[in-house]
This record gives sequence, C-alpha cells and structure tokens, in this order.
Amino acid sequence: MRTNRAELTGPPRPWTRRRLQLLVAAGLTVAAVVIGVAILIAHSVRTDVIVGDGASPGGGFDPPSPTQLRDQIAAAPMATLDPAAATQPDPALTPAPPIHLPAAILGRGPAGVQVYGHTAEAAVAQLAAIDVAVLEAMDIAYTKDVHKTWVLPDGPPLEQWDLTVNVAAFLRGARQGAAKDAATVVTARPAGGIVKGTDGPDWVLACVLLDVRATIQTDYRMGWGHCARMQWADGRWQIGPGTPPAAAPSAWPGSKAAVAAGWLTWDSPEQEPAR
Repeated sequence: MRTNRAELTGPPRPWTRRRLQLLVAAGLTVAAVVIGVAILIAHSVRTDVIVGDGASPGGGFDPPSPTQLRDQIAAAPMATLDPAAATQPDPALTPAPPIHLPAAILGRGPAGVQVYGHTAEAAVAQLAAIDVAVLEAMDIAYTKDVHKTWVLPDGPPLEQWDLTVNVAAFLRGARQGAAKDAATVVTARPAGGIVKGTDGPDWVLACVLLDVRATIQTDYRMGWGHCARMQWADGRWQIGPGTPPAAAPSAWPGSKAAVAAGWLTWDSPEQEPAR
C-alpha cells in the first residue's frame, strides 16, 4: 500500500486564465490565438497509511473502513510548485526513474478507448488512455460519451468531472462551439506516472502527467497532470466514486521541477516518452 498523509480536498477547478494561458488579440479581424493547457504534477511519497492509533474507546483496535482508507489515499497532499514551472523547460540533469507501463492487451473498449489489464500500473495506463481520448477530441458530446462509459455510478458527476470542466474551459477560451474546429489541433502524450496508493488489487489512486500541445494559428506547449480513483469493475478499470483526489502541482515534463515533484518517467512499449 502506498500513499501520503491525508488532507481534505475541494471540488475540481476549471483551468483559469493563468493555467489555460489564453492570449486573444482583441479587436483584430483575424486574431492570433495561443492556447496553453495546464500542467498539474502529482507527487507521492510511498509510505504506509496512518489512521490515528487504531484504538477504540473500549481499548480495542478499529481498522479503517475501505471508504476511510481510500479517502485518506485520495486526500493525501501532493507537491506544491510555482505555477510558472508549468511552462519552463528546465531539463533535469538526472532523469527520474521509470514507471513501466503495460501495453493495451484487451483491444478498444467503450468510446473507442483502449483497455488495459488488471495491475496497478495498468490502472495508470488506463487513466492516461481516458485522458488522451478526451483531451485530443475536445468535444463536449464525446466527453459525455466517455463519462457515461468510463465513470462508475457515484463517481464524479459529468458537470463536475475535471475533464468536462477543462474541455469546456478550453472551448470557451478558444471562442469555439461544443467541439474544437478543424483548425485546432490538440495532442496529448503520457510523459510521467505515479501509483499514489492502492487498496488491494481492485482499487488504485493513479496519476499521469501528460505532455499536451494545442495549436490555433500558433503552437503552444505545456502539460497536464491528473489523478483519479481507479476501480476494477466489469472486467476493466473505471473511474470510481469518492471525493476528488488532492490537487496536483505543475511542472514541465522532464524538468527538474517534475523530477523533484516525484513523477516517474513514462516507459511504455506503445510509445516513446515525451521529449
């Protein structure tokens, strides 16, 4: 079991002006638009969960319930970085150790998302596949489809799901409709990952760092880190119910700040790590 000390979290927040880094040349007939997508890097110190001293009022031992344990893992605080680290490519002299991710072995599942196996690392890969699919589409209807088929009942509601909030913020900031237009290109590649904590073989707090690039007339590069409760159900990993995990910090993939924040270098047979 791997996690940090616990801390309560708030509701998901949309990408703000600083995090979205949207610059619109107002008043111009043809505006030059630069859209950046935020990096929020997760950090984990792999220690045992501490739940009080375990003593009940009668002197016995009361282990935490599964819900309490998972809440502690989810709420464990993550590294705090200067927001500027999100856009500063400060290469680390010594790369972080790798996290070895499996290839998708179960083909494509609902909404065309690749399906991974039943391991903690596969849960990280599954979260990355969900994130990549939604971010590259930047389409409200498709986001709803992914949410319907990949988020378990009692999981994050559609309107509060961080991916929904961020897709909507992206489209709103880019002054587009319910989906990105043909001139907009968004790519997302996994660059780092963390198994923040586990509770048996069927529950993982997974985190991924994505190298996200969005282009509208001008190229802009950033990244986005994301954590979620992953639960094995119906033969695949899905996003599970519960309070959203602690907010993650921001750093450029592969930078000194990213290494210091605890991201392990993405190592998957399906692709090379983001440079």
